[in-house]
Order: sequence, then C-alpha cells, then structure tokens
Amino acid sequence: MKIRAVALNTFREAIRDRILYLLIFFAAIGIIFSRFLALLTVGDRVKIIKDVGLASISLFGMLIAILIGTGLVYKEIDKKTIFTLMAKPIHRYQFLLGKYLGLLLTLLVIIILMSLIFLFLIFGHTLTIEWNLLVAILFIFLELCVLTAVAILFSCFTTPILSSLYSLAFYLIGHLSWGMETIIKKTKPGLGRTLLRILYIILPDLENFNFKTEVVHNLPIPGEIYLQSFLYGLFYSLFLLVLAMIIFQRRDFV
Repeated sequence: MKIRAVALNTFREAIRDRILYLLIFFAAIGIIFSRFLALLTVGDRVKIIKDVGLASISLFGMLIAILIGTGLVYKEIDKKTIFTLMAKPIHRYQFLLGKYLGLLLTLLVIIILMSLIFLFLIFGHTLTIEWNLLVAILFIFLELCVLTAVAILFSCFTTPILSSLYSLAFYLIGHLSWGMETIIKKTKPGLGRTLLRILYIILPDLENFNFKTEVVHNLPIPGEIYLQSFLYGLFYSLFLLVLAMIIFQRRDFV
C-alpha cells in the first residue's frame, strides 16, 4: 500500500512535468517525420518508417527516463520534503521502489501513446496491423526499465545534471559494449585480459534489448533469445535497485 501510494503520487507529479510534454511532442514529430523521410529516400518506404519510428520511441523514451528519473529523489531532498516523508511510517526502500514504479507507469503510458501513433502510421501504408513491431517496442520498454533504475541510482547521491550525464554515459556504453569483445579477443592472455573480461561482465549490454533490425527486416529470432534478454533486464534492474537502496539507506539528509 505504501509503495503504491508513492508510485501513484510520482505518476501524478511526472505527468504534470512540462519537460514530459515537450519530449512527447518531439517524439510524435519524430515518428510522423519518418513518413516524410520515406518519401525522400530510395528503397522500401515502409521499412524506413518502421526503422525511424522505432528509433524515435527508443530515443525519446530514454530521454524521458533520464531527465525525469534523475530528479525524482533529488527534488525531494532539495525541497526538504524528504523529512516529512521519512517522518511517516514508511521505509526508505519503499519510498525508492515507489518512485521507480511510478516512473515506470509514466513511461508505460507514454510508450503506449507513441506506439499507437506509430502503428496507425504503419496501418496507413500497409492497411494491416504490424503486430510483430510490438516485440521491438516491448524490449524497448524493458531497456527503459533498466535505464530508469540507473537514473534512480545516480539520483540518490548526486545532482540531476551529473546524474543525467552519468546515465547518458551508461546508455552509450551499453550500446557500444559489443566492441569490448573484440578488444578482449585481441588482448594477450593474462591479467589485462582478465580485468577486461570482468569489466565486460559488469558493464551493461543494452544491445540485448535491440530487436529493431530483426523486426523491421522480418529476420528470424530464436525463441530462447527473448527469455535471455528478459531475464538479463530483470536481474540487472534488480541489481541496480538494490544498490540504490543501500546507498539511499546510508545517506544522511542533514
């Protein structure tokens, strides 16, 4: 009940944030712009619309998760409202988990809205509902679950600006970590290679949630990949949340 109350309150606060509506506006423009971009490009126009549309959902979802998530905890501390909340019979982990779930609810609503615009645009070209696109969108949302946990983690101990930079770095590293495998293969066996392998395991691999290319080009995807990606996102998010709770529990607000 306490977690739900914090989550609903966070959701109400998030949907009143002007930054949110600005990002939703640009997200809608980005999705619709894919229609005009397709007209100017040689090739399969529907595939171009799908590719740009999914990229827009992913990009603006990431921006919303980071820009709003990094300020969730900091605002409470900065405005001193955290003292009022902590005076109530609520544990710190419940407060943090409620914030996380509240932002996830906000992201879910936004993803659904963007997906409806996107699917309607595709329907206007193919006159069919491309249900397979929902697979890519579902894993985009799973990636946003991880990014939200990252934003919450950084917001527990630093300012929104630094949290945003750290979260953005996390996002970029997560989509470029595949290059680490090449470096490991080219490194001679020894301590250096072992350290690189440990670093590779610790660093996120957000490409686990990237099914855009396969979905757009109708490429086969093994069923076990879905389960592996889901479990990876679930456990990585839990790991980040537990780390955030430990830091938040030990933080002194005075």
